[in-house]
Amino acid sequence: MEKKAKNTQEKNCYSPEELQEFKELILAKIAKAEKDLEMLQQAVAGSENDVSDTAPTFKTLEEGSNTLLKEENSKLAARQQKFIRDLRAALIRIENGTYGICQATGKLIPKERLMIVPHATMTVEAKNESKKRR
Repeated sequence: MEKKAKNTQEKNCYSPEELQEFKELILAKIAKAEKDLEMLQQAVAGSENDVSDTAPTFKTLEEGSNTLLKEENSKLAARQQKFIRDLRAALIRIENGTYGICQATGKLIPKERLMIVPHATMTVEAKNESKKRR
């Protein structure tokens, strides 16, 4: 009877094999995100379109367009940096044994969610509940 009760209990952590799978997924996402971040930073730093030989009216329009593009790229770069930071935090949680555990409920975050959003810290239900409180 005692064994049956243990088998029906909910799982409260992921196996070392599953954690390794998550780690590999996260490392791959970090590598891609860092490459994307580098491209965004290069776009912000450099301006490939030189407008020095255009008419003054067009030059003003071009400069405004370039400024807007740089601002958008800066926002995307900041978002990408946050994503990388969150992925690295997930790696730390893997190492300290808290990965995949909802910060709000203490329940295990479903594997399907973590495969899509490997840096998730809450179950969908807990996240929706926290949004309602705001």
